[in-house]
Amino acid sequence: MASSPQASSAFRPEARILSLGDAFYDPVTAADFPATILRFRNDRAAAEVGLSGLSDAEWIERFGRFRPFEGSLPQPLALRYHGHQFRQYNPELGDGRGFLFAQMRDQAGRLMDLGTKGSGQTPWSRFGDGRLTLKGGVREILATEMLEALGVNTSRTFSLIETGEALHRGDEPSPTRSAVLVRLSHGHIRIGSFQRLATLNDAAGTEALVRYALRELYGEEPGDHPALRLYELVVGRTARLAASYMAAGFVHGVLNSDNIAITAESFDYGPWRFTPYWDPGFTAAYFDQTGLYAFGRQPQAIHWDVAQLALSLTAMEPVDALAPILDRFPALYEQALAEAMLKRLGVAPRSEAEDIALTDAIARALQQNTVTIDRFFFDWRGGARRGPSPDEATYDHPVFHPFVEAVAAYEPAVTLDHPYWADAAPCSMHIEEVEAIWAPIADADDWSGLERKVKDIRRMGEAMASPRP
Repeated sequence: MASSPQASSAFRPEARILSLGDAFYDPVTAADFPATILRFRNDRAAAEVGLSGLSDAEWIERFGRFRPFEGSLPQPLALRYHGHQFRQYNPELGDGRGFLFAQMRDQAGRLMDLGTKGSGQTPWSRFGDGRLTLKGGVREILATEMLEALGVNTSRTFSLIETGEALHRGDEPSPTRSAVLVRLSHGHIRIGSFQRLATLNDAAGTEALVRYALRELYGEEPGDHPALRLYELVVGRTARLAASYMAAGFVHGVLNSDNIAITAESFDYGPWRFTPYWDPGFTAAYFDQTGLYAFGRQPQAIHWDVAQLALSLTAMEPVDALAPILDRFPALYEQALAEAMLKRLGVAPRSEAEDIALTDAIARALQQNTVTIDRFFFDWRGGARRGPSPDEATYDHPVFHPFVEAVAAYEPAVTLDHPYWADAAPCSMHIEEVEAIWAPIADADDWSGLERKVKDIRRMGEAMASPRP
């Protein structure tokens, strides 16, 4: 076998989670899979943590058989947490089909986690089999790649390995193929992690977790009021997360409090969708009967989840001290939405009032459902109408006049030199495209469509990251 990655100074293993003590997690063992077929390895993300030099055989040994990294966790840990699921409190959650496998530092010095999905049963599996469908893994690759390209703060799909088991699922054709996924995340501590401690009346545990989050995930030494400082950081970041979902046209689908990371990094993609049109009522999950997590209700959903964090921190600070911080969320969201929309449009900000007015004009125009979100931002990149476009006539409609008048005052903040901007159509990720990528994998084990799509998405990401000289 090639030299171990520990020999490289680029790989910096950590085990900081152990400082919390064993009341926060349960040691577990990964499932012994009948097969380990490497389907996807994210060398771009791996390079950031010093692991891109692994051979495929080493990769499978680490992320299919879960041989631990020296200097990191000696064995996987299933984290304990509670949470609200569609506003119903559930104290029987925790990592049921995943675990924290390893921690390390990235190039920026941040503490990063490698966590799994589909790695087997844990004490928190309840009646689940602890497994992941291969299609679910493919969908998570597509979600994370697209969100990263669009500038959303997201976990990244690090590895996908097919595991050779036939799974039965009630909501899709069965039996279906199985896989184990590894994601790279900036922490796995959630709002639900704090809710569990509050429910157990564990004030000491709450304070320990607050200090851990500040020190290890935010890089700050806890001061006199660490809970207030952490809450201030979380409120600001979650407001930006909600705004980035909207600007991307993304619907997470399950914004339960156990799915909101304390770092406000988006993660855990189940029934996600990108909405073609700016449709506030668009839902991603067939089981979201009331539209609780519909596209237009995502900011309110995240706001509600963050309110549950405030309640969980009352062991350290009174409600009167936490409430004013929570009350800032709507204004912070409005500002963040304007920033995210202008960034996707590719124009330099002006005044706060003008930026919010431009954002409102975009939303009102797009709500007419006459042009897709992707096409609109593609056609107007840099703040000027580019052509030719199949939607040229749409932009002459009176509903677009307020936007056209407002955007005329804005200067471009990007260059359009990248060849992507000469394409006939924007890169998108709607449900029909996802199904078209999956079909040849299911029917003929043909992965070429997924490989092409990942390349196309990354090409778009490169084009969108090109600033104005």
